[in-house]
Amino acid sequence: MAQTTRNKVAWIVFIFLAIGIGLYPLVYIFASDDFGLLLNKSDAIRASSVWKVAFYGHISFGGIALLMGWSQFIKKLRSKRLQLHRNLGKVYVVTAILSGLSGLYLGFYATGGWVSSIGFCSLALIWLFTTTRAYIAIKNKDLALHQGMMLYSYAACFAAVTLRIWLPILIVIFGEFLVAYKIVAWLCWVPNMIFAFLWVRRKGLNLA
Repeated sequence: MAQTTRNKVAWIVFIFLAIGIGLYPLVYIFASDDFGLLLNKSDAIRASSVWKVAFYGHISFGGIALLMGWSQFIKKLRSKRLQLHRNLGKVYVVTAILSGLSGLYLGFYATGGWVSSIGFCSLALIWLFTTTRAYIAIKNKDLALHQGMMLYSYAACFAAVTLRIWLPILIVIFGEFLVAYKIVAWLCWVPNMIFAFLWVRRKGLNLA
């Protein structure tokens, strides 16, 4: 009973965080002035139309992917509303790929230099790869590979949540944004991938 209760609480927290951060891009879109991470960008970058399109595309499509993705792990939805599951999955794949491509471009301009750039570009590539593999797998009716890759894909997507959890903690620990940001460029997704790996093994999914 206690284990079941903990699982339900963890699931509720998981959904709450996914929805909360999924809606967070609305703050950037409707804000009258630059704030948050934008304040750490140079005037030249913020003046770039291409960078702005990539930034708002990344957070907007990423927010939709975050909002849609968690629903794909609800067993009742897959069994009783299969068509809805598929439609939500298609929205997730399209938005994840668009956000991932935008994120890959933004990664080259990440605050903190090459340490941050490699971290965020690696995350974008992993997200793009696992999402594409998940889509191809289900088209080929390889359910195990599809489920496994979706776990990895959403773990990458959930980096948007873990980044916002870790960043303020790291700033408090190190007392400096730049150091914290270099670390969070990796810490926001590497533990997520480890968790996904362990979950895939627990479910016994064959990804070969």
